[in-house]
Amino acid sequence: MLTTAQQKVFLVLAISLAIGLLIGVERGWKEREVAEGKRIAGVRTFGLLGLLGGALGLLSEQLGPLLLGLAFIAVAGVLVVSYLANLRHTEDIGITTLVAALLTFVLGSVAALGEPAVAAAFAVLTTLLLSFKPVLHRWLRALQAEELHAGLELLLISVVLLPVLPNRGFGPWQALNPYQIWWMVVLIAGISFLGYFIIKIAGPRKGTVLTGLSAGLVSSTALTLHFARLARPRPQSAPLLATGILIACGTMFPRMLLVATIVEPALFQPLLGPALVMAGLIYGSALLYWRRTAGSREPTSVPVENPLELRAAVGFGMLLALVMLAGEGLKLWLGDAGVLMLSAASGVADVDAITLSLARMARGDLSLQTAATGVVIAAAVNGLVKAGIAAVIGGRGLGWRVGVPLGLTSAGGLLAVRYLLW
Repeated sequence: MLTTAQQKVFLVLAISLAIGLLIGVERGWKEREVAEGKRIAGVRTFGLLGLLGGALGLLSEQLGPLLLGLAFIAVAGVLVVSYLANLRHTEDIGITTLVAALLTFVLGSVAALGEPAVAAAFAVLTTLLLSFKPVLHRWLRALQAEELHAGLELLLISVVLLPVLPNRGFGPWQALNPYQIWWMVVLIAGISFLGYFIIKIAGPRKGTVLTGLSAGLVSSTALTLHFARLARPRPQSAPLLATGILIACGTMFPRMLLVATIVEPALFQPLLGPALVMAGLIYGSALLYWRRTAGSREPTSVPVENPLELRAAVGFGMLLALVMLAGEGLKLWLGDAGVLMLSAASGVADVDAITLSLARMARGDLSLQTAATGVVIAAAVNGLVKAGIAAVIGGRGLGWRVGVPLGLTSAGGLLAVRYLLW
């Protein structure tokens, strides 16, 4: 019968071997058409490299880390020689398999040095990354230069600037905290970019549901405006376009709940009920329209602005700072009533800014009830504004199909606040 120490060694080596075989299967499948003996490494070699890393990791605990370092250099040397020899038989100069083999050895060692779960997790991630080559290359081809530059600019000022921004209040009532304001800007940009990313990769013509969901993460107002313009010259498309608008508007409520909860987790419970009511009403209406328009086809491309563009991020930061300043001032002068008045006014243009501002104030002396009520009021007003956009620009057919569900949603949210929170 194995002792506890022997069982540990057996388990570690088994994990190391499994790591190598997992990565080796992916590499072997990728190079399955290459003749035997003309590959840098196959399934067996990867399995042995993982096992070798695990065995040397165990030995290094007894003989010192120098052994593991020298072994890595030796393995790297052998693999490089094999790679150079392989160049005689192929025009492929990629080093992905070479790097994967070295990483297999390292992950096997990591498993032996007391982190088998971490090593196994990253082995899975490595295998997924290797298998996603066609997808990643397609994404890169879809990426435009200005999008790359805008993303790098925002990452630069976030990663470099955010840590050095002062994390304290400035201005009247100490309401402006540069660190918190920019952190919130990055949060909103990240969520918005998720929707933008889906549209760019999947394509804006994948269907009303996907377009509505992804565009709703970027800007449901922009999609409402664009679909309303499409509906004006072709009123027969109003039911399908109304479906897309309602789905985009419905996406605002889980987004609103997510944003508020990230800033102030205690807001999750008071906001959950109204958000579910509003999302349920609007998604239910969208589902009804979608069933009636099954099989319809309509161009649903929607122009969206890159949310990582520096100008847009700075503009949102300025709006957020203004809302924060107004919120603190109205709270001081008019109490909770002033905050709710600001919520209604802010909802005309934007929901994110007032949501972030109220969530931040809820971390101080603003009650969770008032903060949640203000967020719902802003969302209700914003929904009515989009109903007006659909009616004025899209015509009567689109207007009533969008206006009635959005009106019911706004009323339902306010009633939910009245009976669930007060």
